[in-house]
Amino acid sequence: MDDLDLRLVRSFTVVAGHRHFGRAAAELHLTQSSLSRQITRLEQQVGARLLDRTPQGTCLTEAGEAFLPLAADVLRSAASAVAHTRSIARPSRITVGYTGNLIVTPAVRALRHRHPDADVRALHLHWDDARAALLDHRVDAAVVRLPLPSTGLHVTVLYDEPRVLLIPSDHRLAGKESVTLDDIADEPLPRASDTEWDAFWRVDPRPDGRPAPDGPLITAIEDKIELVASGQAVAIIPAGPAVGGTGLRPDLTIVPLADVEPGHVAVATRAGDRNRLVAAFRKCAEACLTG
Repeated sequence: MDDLDLRLVRSFTVVAGHRHFGRAAAELHLTQSSLSRQITRLEQQVGARLLDRTPQGTCLTEAGEAFLPLAADVLRSAASAVAHTRSIARPSRITVGYTGNLIVTPAVRALRHRHPDADVRALHLHWDDARAALLDHRVDAAVVRLPLPSTGLHVTVLYDEPRVLLIPSDHRLAGKESVTLDDIADEPLPRASDTEWDAFWRVDPRPDGRPAPDGPLITAIEDKIELVASGQAVAIIPAGPAVGGTGLRPDLTIVPLADVEPGHVAVATRAGDRNRLVAAFRKCAEACLTG
């Protein structure tokens, strides 16, 4: 079999994503006939038919369904290899990721001051994207809230951050000096798809072994805030600047939680990364980012 042509592999993933040759050809800036020829060549290389055209559009064959996740892995690995090689060849560039409402500016400014010739960039990441962004070389360091799966990473805690309860301003607990988990024993909390994150930020199970009441599954912080504001749930969030700008909303308030351990803010980098700017940023983060 000939070596796989990554250009053909990418074309296949775009068609598979759109399930339509016309829309895929437009995204790839190709004619439909050129795209069809590319898919045919890929099928010849793979030795199996991957796509079928139907009156409703395009569908994956059984072989195509099996090949699609492998194709995506091949493209990610190729992109990661290129990015890693460039980072070694050009150690004067670093991209710092950050999640939520975490502020990295003091450490980024300190790094720029110490390395004025370096290209130092900051990039906001979705709350659950930090590890993938590091391993895919989209960022070289990330300031994140834990928990974070640490396999393949070097993670250092920067500071502790108390956890507080986010509730509607007219909630029965609003205005209290503090509350305990017993006070919200029957209150649903929004769920997250990441099981470790979900367990930590919902305190599930509770210290007595009881499960935390389930709320709706959410993927965006903004949806969590809206659920709380509408009275459908309460949420445990980090203290400090209110998550998602909730400090600007008069219909929400926070109350300290008296019986839970604090959360942790950390800096994460790839294990074994030799970029001198990565080590320098870690030092700047530990010196400048103290909560």
